[in-house]
Formats: sequence, C-alpha cells, structure tokens
Amino acid sequence: MNKKKILIFDDDTTILEVISIIFEENGYQVEISETSHDILERVAQYKPDVILMDNWIPKIGGVEATKLLKNHDEFKHIPVIYVTANNDIVALAKQAQADDYVAKPFNLEDLEEKVANFLQ
Repeated sequence: MNKKKILIFDDDTTILEVISIIFEENGYQVEISETSHDILERVAQYKPDVILMDNWIPKIGGVEATKLLKNHDEFKHIPVIYVTANNDIVALAKQAQADDYVAKPFNLEDLEEKVANFLQ
C-alpha cells in the first residue's frame, strides 16, 4: 500500500516536529519545508497528496505560495490546508485559494481529521 504524502510548509521547527511525528505515526509519509519560494519545484519533486501551508513563511509567504500552486494546471487539484495564528484566517485562506484552514494553536485531532477528509 502506498503511503499518502503530506508536504508541510512552516518555519516553526517545533510545529514541524510535532506534526511530522503525529502523521508519520498515522502511516503518512511527511516532507517538510521551512521556506515557500520554491513551492512548485518541491511539489513537482515530491508529488504530495495534501499540503499544509503556514501563513508566515519566509521568502514569499503562504498566500503567494498557495496562489502559485493553485494557478498551476498540473498542481491546482492538490488540496492545501492553510494554517495560521492570524485572526483573518478565513479571509487569508480565501485570498490564497486554499481548500480549507486550521487556526493556530490548532487541535491535532482537527488537523488529522481535515487531512483525512481530503485523502479519502
């Protein structure tokens, strides 16, 4: 059975570690990135089934990175879950054209559920 692949963009190493451990324990394959400027290359190389995108990520930020992906014919079908501590998360997720969002600090069960929903 092929493991489902998650690509996580976040510059907070603590969050990356926690999320990686949780999803790996649940049988997912996890790849992480602390910058988002090379999102198209990373996605082409890794071919994730779902992407978790932080808002405040170095170089170009979550909104711009997600837009690059969603405006790309080959990758626009990949679900992006927007993750941020920003109060305007609904507006930001919409602006970024993300498929869903989770507010930080997030409940891990919520996050797992949202990821699972996209991978069914």
